[in-house]
Amino acid sequence: MPAIAQNIKQIEDQLQQKARLIAVTKTKPVEMLEETYRAGLRRFGENKVQEMTAKYEVLPKDIEWHMIGHLQSNKVKYMAPYVSMIHSVDNFKLLKEINKEALKNNRVIYCLLQIFIAEEETKFGLSDEEAREILESEELTSLKNIKIAGLMGMASNTDDMEKVRMEFHHLKSLFETFKSYEKENVKMQELSMGMSGDFQLAVEEGSTLVRVGSAIFGAR
Repeated sequence: MPAIAQNIKQIEDQLQQKARLIAVTKTKPVEMLEETYRAGLRRFGENKVQEMTAKYEVLPKDIEWHMIGHLQSNKVKYMAPYVSMIHSVDNFKLLKEINKEALKNNRVIYCLLQIFIAEEETKFGLSDEEAREILESEELTSLKNIKIAGLMGMASNTDDMEKVRMEFHHLKSLFETFKSYEKENVKMQELSMGMSGDFQLAVEEGSTLVRVGSAIFGAR
């Protein structure tokens, strides 16, 4: 069994169907993505719209594309025809832009609110309060072409696993709190947290989607 297929099988065995695996394919050549596809995985995560679109055009059309990187409003139109889920919504203006482009493409695009849970300035995300304001906003109800399906967060880049666990635990608590905000275009179902170094911990804390790159493809 080729290495990629073997790695995917190992990770999926560890997940025990508690969470779904997204292969983080950013910077990886198309050949590697084809190998991942042959191994049976259909969820690919990219962090640059241009790269994702180029790959989308040449790869099979039953792949679910997940946008996991920081997203600028002016790039939304390029992926609106095909993206399955946008994990990195960190402001209301972006949500409105996604809705506008989804409408043009006659689609509903699933979105996750990215919450800032790490103690690092370099990470993007909403504070708990900013996320709550979006969910309470009257204007949100008018956005018929998006669906807020949950939350995403990135833990601190540290070897202190207790700290990471606390950050994941906080996100899960927030996720549970936000379930009471359900409306036509809001239903908290997905919790996207956990990467190669901490996905087992994330699953223990309630993650439903893990974003894994180097544990599948090897270190860059």
